Amino acid sequence: MSESLVLVFYSLLFIVAFLYASVGHGGASGYLALMAVFGFAPAVMKPTALLLNLFVSMVSFIQFYRGGHFKWRLFWPFALASIPLSYVGGLMSVDGTSYKRILGLLLLIPVIRFTFFNKLQTTETKENSIGLSLLIGGVIGLLSGMIGIGGGIILSPVLLLLKWADQKQAAAVSAIFIFVNSVSGLMGQLTKGIQFTQDMYLYVAIAFAGGLAGAYMGSKKFDQTILRGILSCALAIAAYKLLFTKA
Repeated sequence: MSESLVLVFYSLLFIVAFLYASVGHGGASGYLALMAVFGFAPAVMKPTALLLNLFVSMVSFIQFYRGGHFKWRLFWPFALASIPLSYVGGLMSVDGTSYKRILGLLLLIPVIRFTFFNKLQTTETKENSIGLSLLIGGVIGLLSGMIGIGGGIILSPVLLLLKWADQKQAAAVSAIFIFVNSVSGLMGQLTKGIQFTQDMYLYVAIAFAGGLAGAYMGSKKFDQTILRGILSCALAIAAYKLLFTKA
C-alpha cells in the first residue's frame, strides 16, 4: 500500500475499534472488512483479527464489568461450549473464495445489529436456558475459530432477542465471550505454524487505543448512533464486495 493508503487504513482501524468496543465487541468483523477492502490475504486476516480482538475485547469487558453489567450465569454456558469448538475451528482451513463468501454473510449481522437493534431496550430480562445457551455457544465458537471473529456480533443480538440481557449486560457478556473465543481460535491456528509480522504489533497498538476510548465512552452511555450508521454502511459495502465480486 502507498503511504497515504496506509494512513487511511490506520485511521479506519482506530475508528472501527472505537465503535465496536463502545458496544462490547472486539471488532473482528470490522477489522476483517477493512483488510478485505485493502486486499489482505485470508491467511493474514484470520490471525490478525483474532489478535486485535484479544486486546480490544478485554479493555471493553473491564469497563463494562466495572459498571456492574456482567452476569456470570449468562456467560458460562456459552463459553463452555464455544471454547473447544473455537479451537477446532481454528484448525480448519477454508479456501479463499469460500472464506470471503462466509465472511460477507457474517458482516451482514453487525449491519443488522447496528441498524435495527441499536435502540432496542429490554426492561425485563429472563433467565437463560442452559441447554440452548450451550447449543448457541458451540455454533458461534466453531464459526469464530474458522473465520477469525470473536462471535460477539452474533451473540449480542441473540441475547437481546431472547431477552436474556439488556444492552449493557449483552455488551459485557459479549466482550469476555469474544476474548475467550479469540484465545482459543488463535491457539488452534498457532498449532498450524502461523507467524505474526511486525505490522501486526502496530495494528494492535492502534486498535488498543481506539478500543480503550470506545469502551470508556460506551460504558458511560455515550451515544454514537450516527457513527454506527456510518459503520453499518461501510460494512454493507464490504459485504457486497466479498459476496458479489471476484477481486
